[in-house]
Amino acid sequence: MGHTASESLLGLIENLSNIELVTSYFKFGLLKDLDDNKFVDCAIACNATCIVTHDTDFNVLKSVAFPKVNCLDTAQFKDLFFSI
Repeated sequence: MGHTASESLLGLIENLSNIELVTSYFKFGLLKDLDDNKFVDCAIACNATCIVTHDTDFNVLKSVAFPKVNCLDTAQFKDLFFSI
């Protein structure tokens, strides 16, 4: 049942009007955790404003000048984008 639900949810997300497929052609390899590099590569490819995470492995990005990827935790994201 979990597989069916996740496939249905992914199908829904893929068909939303504000979703855009982005293909990452470059693998920058900026993180030690190889499994997390795909998120950084995707953020760079789509020119994302930031990555929102509490994963401390992403802290190394603060010292990378190029390509610049900003990382925020959820509180910083909330303060930056949802301040009234």
